[in-house]
Amino acid sequence: MDNFLEVSNLSKSFSGFWLQNISFSLPKGYIMGLIGPNGSGKTTTIKLILNMLKRDNGEVKVVGFDNITDEKAAKANVGAVFDTNYFCDEWTVTQVEAAVSVFYKNWDKNKFSELLKRFHIAPTKKVKELSKGMQMKLMIACAFSYDAKLLILDEPTSGLDPVSRDELLKILSEYIEDGEHSVLFSTHITGDLERTADYITYINYGKLFFSGSKDEFTDMFRIVKGGRNELTFNLSEKLIGVRNFSTGFEALIRADDLKQFSHLDVEPATIDDIVVFTNQEGEHYE
Repeated sequence: MDNFLEVSNLSKSFSGFWLQNISFSLPKGYIMGLIGPNGSGKTTTIKLILNMLKRDNGEVKVVGFDNITDEKAAKANVGAVFDTNYFCDEWTVTQVEAAVSVFYKNWDKNKFSELLKRFHIAPTKKVKELSKGMQMKLMIACAFSYDAKLLILDEPTSGLDPVSRDELLKILSEYIEDGEHSVLFSTHITGDLERTADYITYINYGKLFFSGSKDEFTDMFRIVKGGRNELTFNLSEKLIGVRNFSTGFEALIRADDLKQFSHLDVEPATIDDIVVFTNQEGEHYE
């Protein structure tokens, strides 16, 4: 099996919002970042994959299993980590294991114990006594203890200190090293994706903007800068999210369009640049 996650024409409408025909696939052994501005549909997409919301249209396959008709088998292969703890605050870590392990035939008690030691989590601690970073590690320890093939994380690094973020990213990189596991995680911290992601899926207010390799995504665009007198009509038509200043302008441009405007100053575009500029069409800064 080449893909551990296949999303096809996924749609969901709410009052004032429509997730439209989202399609992407995540090969096994890789990490995919799910990005987009607030309200673009990242969490909705994740909840639809996990069958926590009823979809209007489309299909989702997890490790080859349909997420609705084969829901039990699909969820047996998925570990989910959210930006907020989903365990009872009053439970001890030992009680968390007791509650979660009954749902998985292949639960490895020794693996869970080893992970607690690695993450410096005391079994007697209550969930509410753990920091946000420790709660995140507890959710990961649970997912790893039944060998979830696909790990899905929604804003996992939000609110974590730099040390905890760095450790989490190392854990995710180690998780896929054997080529038999994959990770999908949404984040606003694009620097984390620059470090760890192999693929990017960019959803822009309910519509799929891009899904493919991270390098292909950043290679598609450049940042261009020039004087105000260089901002001709022909150039303006090709620019994305122009920022005007008293001395000139800067904007995003597709790399394929650069050949016509070789006189401009050109810089590489980061993931953050692409997201920001594609969401400020028409904005001007004097």
